[in-house]
Amino acid sequence: MSALRKSKLTALEYLAIENAAAFKSEFFDGEMFPMHQAAPPQNMAGATPAHNVIRENLSVEIGSRLKGSGCRTVSSDQRLLVEETGLYTYPDLMVICGEWEFAEGDANTVLNPVAIVEVLSPSTERYDRGAKFRNYQQIPSLIEYVLVSQDEAVCERFVRQADDSWALTFFVGLSDTLVFTTVPVHVPLADIYTGVTLPTQPHR
Repeated sequence: MSALRKSKLTALEYLAIENAAAFKSEFFDGEMFPMHQAAPPQNMAGATPAHNVIRENLSVEIGSRLKGSGCRTVSSDQRLLVEETGLYTYPDLMVICGEWEFAEGDANTVLNPVAIVEVLSPSTERYDRGAKFRNYQQIPSLIEYVLVSQDEAVCERFVRQADDSWALTFFVGLSDTLVFTTVPVHVPLADIYTGVTLPTQPHR
């Protein structure tokens, strides 16, 4: 017997379900994709202690350097809509400058980050580097995309160029410093990885 074909959800149906749910889900092309298992919490995909510590370190270090700049960090609880593709998602960290733009009729979903940071996990790395990044590239305001490894002291910064290509720069080792181009923020990798035991040594 063939499986029954699931009917697709509308964005409004997704939002109604999502706003009442106990855990977050992405939404794309009529389908919801849970970002972690509902229980137990320790089994949540991408929610390893290292992942969470790195994400919190980034939020603190970047946020403190943005004070008074007109920009601020936004945590992974903030929903983002890529209007061009219809992807609803929750980046690990976003930087928004100036006035926040919200999805039509939805004051809980933002549209205009200038920078997005994702902490890589084994279960999400391929997605973060591939389909998710291609979606993010359709955000007109986005200039910078940063991938942060949780297994070694390595950050990768992609910056949008005038021809819409993306230039990649690596920051490697605890003595290196992650430099943002969209905002006046420099963060030593030693601060990003404070409290994390790295199982491997980075290599160029």
